[in-house]
Amino acid sequence: MAAYKYDVCVVGGLGHVGLPLSMMLADKGLRVCAFDISKEAYETTSKGRLHFMEENGEPILKRVLANGMLTLSLSKDSILESEAVIITIGTPIDLHLSPEVAVEDFISKNLDYIKDGQLLVLRSTVYPGTTEKVHNLLVSSGKKVDLAFCPERIAQGYAVRELVELPQIVSSTTEHGIERASKLFGVLTDDIITLPPKEAELAKLFTNAWRYIKFAAANQFYIIANETNADFYRIYKAMSYKYPRVADLPSAGFASGPCLFKDTVQLNAFANSNFHIGNSAIQINEGLPAYMVSKLKQKYDLRTKSVGILGLAFKAENDDKRDSLSYKLMKSLKFDVKNLYYTDPYAKEPGSIDAEELVRKSDIIILATPHKRYAKLNIGKDKVLVDIWGFYSKAQKGT
Repeated sequence: MAAYKYDVCVVGGLGHVGLPLSMMLADKGLRVCAFDISKEAYETTSKGRLHFMEENGEPILKRVLANGMLTLSLSKDSILESEAVIITIGTPIDLHLSPEVAVEDFISKNLDYIKDGQLLVLRSTVYPGTTEKVHNLLVSSGKKVDLAFCPERIAQGYAVRELVELPQIVSSTTEHGIERASKLFGVLTDDIITLPPKEAELAKLFTNAWRYIKFAAANQFYIIANETNADFYRIYKAMSYKYPRVADLPSAGFASGPCLFKDTVQLNAFANSNFHIGNSAIQINEGLPAYMVSKLKQKYDLRTKSVGILGLAFKAENDDKRDSLSYKLMKSLKFDVKNLYYTDPYAKEPGSIDAEELVRKSDIIILATPHKRYAKLNIGKDKVLVDIWGFYSKAQKGT
């Protein structure tokens, strides 16, 4: 590694996936460069502060910046200076719900920054077959590199813990690539699973789609119970009490964020729109805000009501607003209510107010994101509370 300035360059290294990975690799003794194009993220991170919530992340960030194991960069030259290059650019979906080829585009436009002998690792979720396409692109361009696909599997906000706790899937287009990628991620975990590239790509999509489907099942059960005036959470408790075969059924609630919906859509595209259970899951989960609003309209004249939304982040104890269904709920309510209020202690938005003020001003309060601190709110009996999560009944029982 003496020929290189860095052992690893993480492209997109200041993002939700790239920064925790950069920090942890650096904390394990590798010389890491986190390359990104966000000047704002660069300025914040260079001061030893994270620009998103990450459990126990800032002490590690401060440590690896101070000891020089982590370098931050806004220059693509850092790619040339690294033995291993990990690309954390994702695969977004367009307005037609079709996967975009962001990873392929980045590599094809930056071939001059890829050096013979490097290990090139695709880290974020990709459309099945992407690794093979990138391999063919590199070969046709005369680049002699080892290409690997090693999907991230962490939960938002808990990356620094899960990077060392969870097994790592490793795939490559060459046996040498398997060896190099296994050694690289072996500094984080001894639990390495090897697969052919397409199977590794599908494993990541299957994982997220499966989680999304489970949330859809819970939401469908909730709707069925609600339509028949049955108490879903009383049923849920009876089903799951000391009964392990229902242990993996989540509570009802918004299933959103930057991964689950997108990856289910990608898998459906790969299956030529024949992923029927995935399509149903999308309809159920994405339709939940509209269902909640329609039920409120049946009971109340919303034009005379002030409605407050508790929570804007896509999940509890997090500040990430990407693809949060809270915004879909807000749009569904915006033109039908007297006043619309919203709040979140972590995900800030112009026009938001404090949770206590929201409770005072609102006739109807919808819990969109069950942040723990909301358990302490004094929501009087004169308020209409919409709690699809069963959060307040659990909080009152201390569970």
